[in-house]
Amino acid sequence: MALGNPSGATSSLSTPNNYLLSKHQYAMSYNAGRGIPNWVSWHLNRAWMGSAPRQDDFRPDPALPRGFYQVSTGSYLGSGFDRGHNCPSADRTTDLDDNSATFLMTNMIPQAANNNQRTWSGLEEYGRRLVDAGNEVYIIMGNYGKGGTGLNGRATTIDQGRITVPARIWKVLVVLPEGTNDLQRIAAGQARVLAIDTPNDQSVSPDWSRYRVSVDAIEEATGLDLLSNIPLEAQDRLEARVDTGPTR
Repeated sequence: MALGNPSGATSSLSTPNNYLLSKHQYAMSYNAGRGIPNWVSWHLNRAWMGSAPRQDDFRPDPALPRGFYQVSTGSYLGSGFDRGHNCPSADRTTDLDDNSATFLMTNMIPQAANNNQRTWSGLEEYGRRLVDAGNEVYIIMGNYGKGGTGLNGRATTIDQGRITVPARIWKVLVVLPEGTNDLQRIAAGQARVLAIDTPNDQSVSPDWSRYRVSVDAIEEATGLDLLSNIPLEAQDRLEARVDTGPTR
């Protein structure tokens, strides 16, 4: 969480809808009431990218406290929605354990197939291409609202009401040349900030660049503080912009 804790999440049972799960591979605020994360944060550079194969070992997360509903592989069965990764499998290929961690069900949301397999896949691949070109990327992904459209039509929940289908799915990428003193370099204006906010439905365009917004717009929609570890003056400057850079 180098960029900050967007919701002030803590590992306290008194905040089950803003419960902090911090793993080696990523950190998240988990929402037990929605059965999905509020946000997931991770760092991507060449050190995270290797040759480990995709594990596909979807499973409940043993780190959830006792008493939290355990989303399982069967929770999405027949729902018409993909088990959509927040931190992608292909962003964690250093070794088998790192890749396997991305298949914990706490890292999933009900995602429309066209959003997951076209729009989001393209955005994820673009992030990895940036790393291949010598950059590192800080990434925060989340969702908000209720109600999306999957292969079976519109739904607000799945798994007998235990898992909320989000209405919108967003991501923020902070891109800078690989190096050190990252927060200082970001504050000094050496980073590119992309913010994307997409509808969770089948009509979504495969071109993710059509959904570029400002970080401020995502914060207004979610109530989160996304770049809180960056000095306020730099935050204000970076969060107000809508990216217009290359997308290929």
